[in-house]
Amino acid sequence: MIETTPRKHQERALLIGLEQDGVSKWDLRDSMEELRELASSAGAEVVDTVTQKLPKPTAPFYIGKGKAEALKDSVQNQQVTSVIFNDELSPAQGRNLENLLSRKVLDRTQLILDIFAQRARSREGRLQIELAQLQYLLPRLTRMWSHLSRQSGGIGTRGPGETQLEVDRRRVQERIARLERELEAVRKHRSVQRQGRKRHQWPVAAVVGYTNAGKSTLLNLMTGADVLAVDKLFATLDPTTRSFTLPNNQRVLLTDTVGFLRKLPHTLIESFKATLEEVTEADLLIHVVDLSHPRVDEHMHAVDNVVTELGALGKQTLIVFNKIDILENRNLAETYRRRFPRSVAISARTGQGIDQFLEILQSALGAWRLRSRFRVPLSESNLIAEVHRVGHVLDLQYDGDHAVITAHVPPHLEQKLSNFAKQSEHGDET
Repeated sequence: MIETTPRKHQERALLIGLEQDGVSKWDLRDSMEELRELASSAGAEVVDTVTQKLPKPTAPFYIGKGKAEALKDSVQNQQVTSVIFNDELSPAQGRNLENLLSRKVLDRTQLILDIFAQRARSREGRLQIELAQLQYLLPRLTRMWSHLSRQSGGIGTRGPGETQLEVDRRRVQERIARLERELEAVRKHRSVQRQGRKRHQWPVAAVVGYTNAGKSTLLNLMTGADVLAVDKLFATLDPTTRSFTLPNNQRVLLTDTVGFLRKLPHTLIESFKATLEEVTEADLLIHVVDLSHPRVDEHMHAVDNVVTELGALGKQTLIVFNKIDILENRNLAETYRRRFPRSVAISARTGQGIDQFLEILQSALGAWRLRSRFRVPLSESNLIAEVHRVGHVLDLQYDGDHAVITAHVPPHLEQKLSNFAKQSEHGDET
């Protein structure tokens, strides 16, 4: 398991990146800078960064053999304790590198898992991160037995090493199964909570965004919540839901979610589905963007990719360009607002632009005050699935080969369903 207790002595880390075919040196530079921030967030001191240009990673060492050999002296001279790679290593690559360098070797996924382990506070968060750690560890258990000589299996190699390895594998698999059952219970509990919210018929807005974009700061400002908000990657992992009232007296539930990241490990997305379901179940997404970051577009694209992977593509989304108080170019906010019509520029830290944010949020949620009923043929399964994905289903009944759905839906979906509309009526959410 990855260490989660505070370190007595700060680790000294060497970062390794690969400029592969299809990856520009500028993309690599930004990715390595992000890796540096991740390492610092994990508590390490970054002593050096090494990159190499190769068409693709090598099977034995990820980097070239000559470069790997040259690192042996470098890690010793600089008193490096951890070597961190910018991409996920295969079990064989990790084993070979540790044998060669005689240092702890981590990849980007392990580093993120370590940060998550440090940040998780709730029981649910700890369950999710332990599951992700074990899913990552399972195919790499052989590395833990590298001190044994008989690893390859087969004739003449069967012995206690292999036996213990199989025992450990079975124990890890059993623990994974137990964690998955516990998280399924968490998922059901969250579903019950969401059903309770639906009875109130309050729209739910999920706050999404790249890590450190200012999501928790915005939630604190809007709802008076006391969510940890610091200039640090993945400062908060546990979801927080709070209610607040718009100027027109409409109640809204805001849910903060874990920050996204480029190359966010798939094991994390799988493990955190109980949390990230808040995104898929929300009526509207508030995408908070750090406009002061030099790679704004890449961050927005990374968030869109994760939203798509979660199955929430197509949800009504309000883009909030944050941190305008620290912009050097004051015209940048207006440029991005023109590119993204349904957007607003704010500073969650100072409150600048919040009135405009409330206006556009109120306008975006206006459609949710209209409760609509549709009688949709079951043959239109894709359309029915879209109602569940991007709408707020209040009631579902079946009438022969039709589904009768009562729901709040965003305007673009209501237009698609116009041929199946039965009636519309104003809700009482005010």
